[in-house]
Amino acid sequence: MDICSLPVQTACAFLRQRVLCVIALATLAGWTGPAGATILLPPALEGPSYQLTLQTGSWQFRPGTNSATMGVNGPVLGPTLIMEQGEDVSLFLENQLGTTTTIHWHGMHVSPENDGGPHTVIAPGATWNPQFTVLDKAGTYWYHPHLHANTNLHASRGIAGFVIVRDAEEAALDLPRTYGVDDFPLAIQTKTIDEAGQIIVPSNADSVLMVNATVNAELAVPGQVVRLRLLNGSSMRTFNLGLEDNSNFQMIASDGGLLGSPLALTRLQLSPGERAEILVNFANYTGSLALMSYASELPNGVYGALQPGMMPQQVLTGYNPNPMNGTDFQVMRFNIGAQSENPVLTIPGELVPQTPLPESQADTLRQFLLTPMTPGPNALNGHFLINGSEFDMGVINETIMLGATEIWSITNQSPIAHPFHIHDVQFYVLDLNGAPPLPALSGRKDVILVPPMQTVRFITQFLDHASSTVPYMYHCHMLIHEDAGMMGQFLVIDPSASLAPQAGLPGSLILQPAFPNPFNPDTVLGVVVSQAQHASLGIFNLLGQEVARLHEGLLGTGEHSFRLDGSTLASGVYIVRLQGDSELLQQKVLLCK
Repeated sequence: MDICSLPVQTACAFLRQRVLCVIALATLAGWTGPAGATILLPPALEGPSYQLTLQTGSWQFRPGTNSATMGVNGPVLGPTLIMEQGEDVSLFLENQLGTTTTIHWHGMHVSPENDGGPHTVIAPGATWNPQFTVLDKAGTYWYHPHLHANTNLHASRGIAGFVIVRDAEEAALDLPRTYGVDDFPLAIQTKTIDEAGQIIVPSNADSVLMVNATVNAELAVPGQVVRLRLLNGSSMRTFNLGLEDNSNFQMIASDGGLLGSPLALTRLQLSPGERAEILVNFANYTGSLALMSYASELPNGVYGALQPGMMPQQVLTGYNPNPMNGTDFQVMRFNIGAQSENPVLTIPGELVPQTPLPESQADTLRQFLLTPMTPGPNALNGHFLINGSEFDMGVINETIMLGATEIWSITNQSPIAHPFHIHDVQFYVLDLNGAPPLPALSGRKDVILVPPMQTVRFITQFLDHASSTVPYMYHCHMLIHEDAGMMGQFLVIDPSASLAPQAGLPGSLILQPAFPNPFNPDTVLGVVVSQAQHASLGIFNLLGQEVARLHEGLLGTGEHSFRLDGSTLASGVYIVRLQGDSELLQQKVLLCK
């Protein structure tokens, strides 16, 4: 490029950007010592049975300095789990961390009991054994901790791993799929690490960049078409990825699997939790090629831009100075070598058929409002709310009927973008502020970045899995925000099965089915007593906390009716417990407001 031929303003901007980039790279390299470290490639495990140990350890992000870490089957990160669609898998997760945690299968369509949300804890020394049929399409998913208020700590310390699902449609395509040869998982993360080498959580000073726990990462790739499975595993930062020469790469998959056809891109924005698969034809290059993040192109109001908020006065504590904020920097480098055996040399023109849900098919619209708890200049440093509330383990925020097709409208009235993630399902983005989504957002998604002062709508279906007691989550995937309560939970209810009374053996008490059920605002509970006795009739939430006592004392023979008034209770499932002298009878009731 002849810089002298550019307009003065453009030339100055170009030089300023390049200088900032050099400063950023020098700073990062200085923290780690010698540049150019061979990337860690997680081992791959195939099912149907997986043995996983959650453990503590140490890892040298900087040569000669040990950092306290957490990992799965090792000191940091975890093995890549390879699964086949339709396969019945069984996972054994032994917790040797010395503290309680959970493991969530991010993006996977599993029952709430197997989802690994904050209600499904793994105590120290315990082993959790989720078992499920793999229903997902071929794609790149991942697993990470999800213990409320501790997700950031456990994930930042190192617990994260990939899940690769394969299916017949993907197998029929001429795509790279030899793990570690022409198919690589790349977890891009930033962390805050102090001078003693220890990971600091929470922190907005995430100036240490790594790929697969490797700082200044380099990967040897063959000179052919290579598949890169990209994950933004950072707690907070959004990346704007591209190749250093601004040449095209082909995006072939988003969060929930393959696209209809490859998409030629020079930039790919990934917010925390998002995944994408891209193909790079390294036959077109010699020597080496860098993967960059062009953060200078991120708009203000995105974590990673020069300003994390929309306005200059909105300051985020610890965010600046940071050599990655608003500047272009190298993420990793590819060293190109000889072709492998049976190389893939061309890119398919078509991938898999897409079946987006038509908007007319939706039977419910749900609206979610994202707001700061503390508006004004200090908004970025406070907590954030969804529909005016912080997360409460005992409150079911939404109740959804099995089989429903719904549109969720997410409006962000805060000054910073939030990556909104929903468990259980994949969705299709309908629009952003009424405009069609960019092509890169046209596939199946489970995370969508909602810019400040904008609205995103998506459509999804709730199929296959239901539970009247274990909820799924939705939340911001910026882990500081999530841990501070920017999260809600929903139940998927099967009305034909989940609300039937739990009948006991014939005895002196009968707890009749509540009517109506579901109900709003009240329902009637009938009790039949054949032998007078002391009895209590209580209402409990899903955490086992009593929220109402309808009766305590002697119950004479005959029929009795009790009214449950739900006007002061939140929507959700409650457990009715009738305790007699020698019998305990229970049933579930659903309050739908």
